[in-house]
Amino acid sequence: MSIRDWPAAERPREKLLEQGSASLSDAELLAIFLRTGAAGKSAVDLARHLLGKFGSLRALLEADQPAFSAELGLGPAKFAQLQAVQEMNRRHLAERLRVRSALENPQAVRDYLKSMLRHEQQEVFGCLFLDSRHQVLAFEALFRGSIDSTAVHPREVVKRALANNAAALILCHNHPSGNAAPSQADRQLTKRLQEALQLIDVRILDHFIVGDGDPLSMAEYGWM
Repeated sequence: MSIRDWPAAERPREKLLEQGSASLSDAELLAIFLRTGAAGKSAVDLARHLLGKFGSLRALLEADQPAFSAELGLGPAKFAQLQAVQEMNRRHLAERLRVRSALENPQAVRDYLKSMLRHEQQEVFGCLFLDSRHQVLAFEALFRGSIDSTAVHPREVVKRALANNAAALILCHNHPSGNAAPSQADRQLTKRLQEALQLIDVRILDHFIVGDGDPLSMAEYGWM
């Protein structure tokens, strides 16, 4: 049966407009993105098939172009459309972050860093550079490593802080394993960077670790 023949309250698009996007399942949200199904499959059926094939919505969203485009109902045009949607989301979160001081908007900081780093398959270390009012000047991904480690050079962090004329920093990196608990190396690195940046009168306000769920704040746990 075509989705057009379903009761209006069960059609994904009408359900979204009536009840809001949070009321939809992963398959229903994906069906709206797909717009059409394939031979013998409605858009919702196709969405369920794709979620089963990739294992989760996150895995589908993070798939590379060859894997994504090889699936029934997808292709380069859909891949480009999906990348555009995700980039619009990242830019929206960046704009929301710049409205107020980062310290006054901690959830916006978490949401933005998660959007920038959670999909990475290797460890990536970055910095949010802040002015004297703790408003965001820039975000930079400074170092990329392997699946479980990355080499961070304090000298380069200092150079980028000076280049951005930053008064404070928020450090961040991801754990591709999904476990956001800091390692002993993470704590030692934070201390080394604090010592290096004190020499140029730049404070580190926090160090977030991005895994599954909300990013972990080392400052909130008293680890810095």
